[in-house]
Amino acid sequence: MTGVKTTLVAPICNDEQESPDYWAPFFYHRQQTLNRYPEEWNENSKTRAFILPNDEPMTIQHRKPNYSSYGGFRLPIDFSPELFESGLGYKAQPEDVFIATYPKCGTTWVQYIVWLIQHHGEPMPVEKSMTVEIPHLEEVGKELVAALPLPRVIKTHLPYQMTPYHPEAKYIYVARNPFDCAVSFYYHTKGFVKHYDFADGTFDEFFECFITGEVDFGDYFDNLLSWYEHKDDRNILFLTYENIKADTGKAVRKIAEFLGTEYSDPLRDVETLKRILDYSSFESMSKNQSRWSSQRDENMSPFIRKGQVGDWKNHFSPEQVKRLTERLVTRTKGTGVDKLWTNLFRMR
Repeated sequence: MTGVKTTLVAPICNDEQESPDYWAPFFYHRQQTLNRYPEEWNENSKTRAFILPNDEPMTIQHRKPNYSSYGGFRLPIDFSPELFESGLGYKAQPEDVFIATYPKCGTTWVQYIVWLIQHHGEPMPVEKSMTVEIPHLEEVGKELVAALPLPRVIKTHLPYQMTPYHPEAKYIYVARNPFDCAVSFYYHTKGFVKHYDFADGTFDEFFECFITGEVDFGDYFDNLLSWYEHKDDRNILFLTYENIKADTGKAVRKIAEFLGTEYSDPLRDVETLKRILDYSSFESMSKNQSRWSSQRDENMSPFIRKGQVGDWKNHFSPEQVKRLTERLVTRTKGTGVDKLWTNLFRMR
């Protein structure tokens, strides 16, 4: 066959990324296009060459969201590095409640459940905003958070070791399987143009950023493992999105008991618990979404999008399933995380 040999050079990050299979999805105009052509792998130079017809030049396009940075830590482009640094310096108080998650793992859902528990099942008025009621520490800085009345409820996406700590403060961590997290994170990144400038980005492009940890708030597994190691600490309540979804009533009661008897006792009233479940449902939270986030462009999916477990099956290619499954198994080996999502570990 005659043609043009196009050599694509891959940067090498670590040993597990040096195989041809790992880097294949990086080299594409469309993944399907690459599969049509003969290819050669050079083990010494870590390059892959595709033999293309003379009349069909290769175009490589791998867009990434735009981020600002604090010490190499990626942030949405309109986040202030100064406020991020300020948030790191916040002094946690004994009365504080932190809701900690990796992005798109049920953060807003659990924030609202906590808010409803504190307000005996009364819904948040349309004129109020979750970003004010339960502010994001890294976004607003320590001064704003410290000005809140006690007890404070604070949102964070920080790993355990970076989160302000007090032995008497309470920490609720919510984990979500990385497949659904990646899909939800993609729509979040695509939808907030002012945060990421990724309105035209594809899932395939975002997947490459997610699996390498090149997204805001860092690597999914770094965050998860940092908190999982402390899941049995007396002041940490470790939950999963999937278990909350499977039995929301049980999760609400568990959260209330963790917060204290002043919050769990009112839930003995069946009507109070029912109101919390009704108002924290996907159907209810899908309405009046200005309470949860800033305005999104009309052509973008809403902030509260699906609220499902397993939507990843509508987005992942077989190759992407293989790669993320392998990374999940490799990064969590020997940690016990396999007990969280046993069905995912069976996909190997």
